[in-house]
Amino acid sequence: MIFHFSPISPLLSLASSSFTSLCLRAFLRSSPKFPSSPPFPQTRLSLACHLSTGGSLRMDSPSPDPPSSLSVDSIAEGLKNQSLTERDNDNINNKIKNKNVKLGLEDLNWDHSFVRELPGDPRSDSIPRQVLHACYTKVLPSAEVENPKLVAWSDSVADLLDLNPKEFERPDFPLKFSGASPLAGAVPYAQCYGGHQFGMWAGQLGDGRAITLGEILNSKLERWELQLKGAGKTPYSRFADGLAVLRSSIREFLCSEAMHFLGIPTTRALCLVTTGKFVTRDMFYDGNPKEEPGAVVCRVAQSFLRFGSFQIHASRGEEDLGIVRGLADYAIRHHFPHIENISKSESLSFSTGDDDHSVVDLTSNKYAAWIVEVGERTASLVARWQGVGFTHGVLNTDNMSILGLTIDYGPFGFLDAFDPSYTPNTTDLPGRRYCFANQPDIGLWNIAQFASTLMAAHLINDKEANYAMERYGTKFMDDYQAIMSQKLGLQKYNKQLVNRLLNNLAVDKVDYTNFFRSLSNIKADPGIPEDELLVPLKAVLLDIGKERKEAWVSWVQSYIQELVASGISDEERKTSMNSVNPKYVLRNYLCQSAIDAAELGDFGEVRRLLKVMERPYDEQPGMEKYARLPPAWAYRPGVCMLSCSS
Repeated sequence: MIFHFSPISPLLSLASSSFTSLCLRAFLRSSPKFPSSPPFPQTRLSLACHLSTGGSLRMDSPSPDPPSSLSVDSIAEGLKNQSLTERDNDNINNKIKNKNVKLGLEDLNWDHSFVRELPGDPRSDSIPRQVLHACYTKVLPSAEVENPKLVAWSDSVADLLDLNPKEFERPDFPLKFSGASPLAGAVPYAQCYGGHQFGMWAGQLGDGRAITLGEILNSKLERWELQLKGAGKTPYSRFADGLAVLRSSIREFLCSEAMHFLGIPTTRALCLVTTGKFVTRDMFYDGNPKEEPGAVVCRVAQSFLRFGSFQIHASRGEEDLGIVRGLADYAIRHHFPHIENISKSESLSFSTGDDDHSVVDLTSNKYAAWIVEVGERTASLVARWQGVGFTHGVLNTDNMSILGLTIDYGPFGFLDAFDPSYTPNTTDLPGRRYCFANQPDIGLWNIAQFASTLMAAHLINDKEANYAMERYGTKFMDDYQAIMSQKLGLQKYNKQLVNRLLNNLAVDKVDYTNFFRSLSNIKADPGIPEDELLVPLKAVLLDIGKERKEAWVSWVQSYIQELVASGISDEERKTSMNSVNPKYVLRNYLCQSAIDAAELGDFGEVRRLLKVMERPYDEQPGMEKYARLPPAWAYRPGVCMLSCSS
């Protein structure tokens, strides 16, 4: 299996006949050395859209072997909600007296399992250095502040933490969540990790400007990490200042919450605090730095562990392979507890499809079951991105969550005009490695790097690694096809219909979000006159000539035939489609409007935009302006495309 990312034709297809090709097996049997260039330089994976030489856009899906259509999902679903061990439950229940009581900051239930159970750096200074044999460094927030202010917050995230929303009104709240004043019970640390950046092994990276305060256990026994991004230098800051600017912090705060309410797994954001100090940034890397307002965003997730958290230790040789195992045990124990119990249930054995008819038994190796689930969560996440038109922009392995969460919001972007080669990252322009259409293949490439890490630590073998990647491909296609069927209001996937639609959208640069929202207005009536077929879509099919109009009429006629065959009433289908096709997404120009106002001291637009994005599938009368197409100014540098500078 070999990857090919073409800047000329970036719409890849899922066309590999087997995920266990000889080339891939040869790679996985070798000792992973974290190469400076991507493996598989000649083979092509097919996971996303592909533009054929004739210009048509298609979605190709391999026919998975029947045994591979099964998944650990069936067994895991019944186990994943099991609580922690009895000892842990007893300890936690002693702390939590009343599940309905909302807590003050001093009453939060801290549990620092990460620093308690994993090896740490013996030093606690923030001098940039290589941190060896450790998963973290204890370090205090150090960002300078001057009259910090709380400017935005999420009541929804406060509820996750059992935090009383009145705590946001405390005069010392901005001091505590800028890092200037210690939070009672917190044990701050920065995590050590590495990663592949744009396909090149980058060595140690780590939390260069993010400091985790610790973990909170809520009344549901859920574990939530609190992390301050932009809180100051750590040993992983390299030559940077450890700070964050207001514009990037607003984007991360808003998109974290917007993605959650779209139903896409993501890290969350509790609050946004301005520091009152300025930060120097060269936004376009063109030698023209300027001072910008500084800010700190409090990110929240059940874990901030990434693929790179494991890679860094595997890259350092035999001496640190035990840390990979320990970190994997920690992740399974706290975040995948159902996997610990898989061996107590029925057998989960699957044929690899190899010539030797070998079998992968997920009950005999918890690490194999684990990477399969990580792969499937990642595939499901990417499928949801593709469905909603989201482009992450920086899918390095250090930005890949083991929980299948969207993490690290930098130069992200939602599709406006449908362009499969769209990348919101100016750094990515030369090769468009991380463009919209490449995301499924990149997800698999990253899973391959994660698999090689676990192989290096002798936790899984090559067949188990191959099977995990096979499951990624199958899970992606299953989820993507289900999502696209739902978006079209169909009960089953019609590949030809979807391919023709995507091609039409690309040719005419149709707005992705508004098109699917308008599509629910189509009636399942084959008797509609041809000259009236496109009336429900007139607001989104702009400036199309006669030839293109004919192409759209032809597609709508085929679509209506499918609707008639489904037997679902127009009213029922419209309700269903509007529940999966958002009216509102966090377009980059909306973010920029809020940023422009905020930089002048007006944070009202940030808060209004948050409220709109909390109900993306509702009509919200009076808020229609937030669903408009981007204005002309939205295409200027720094709005539709951004750098990683923040």
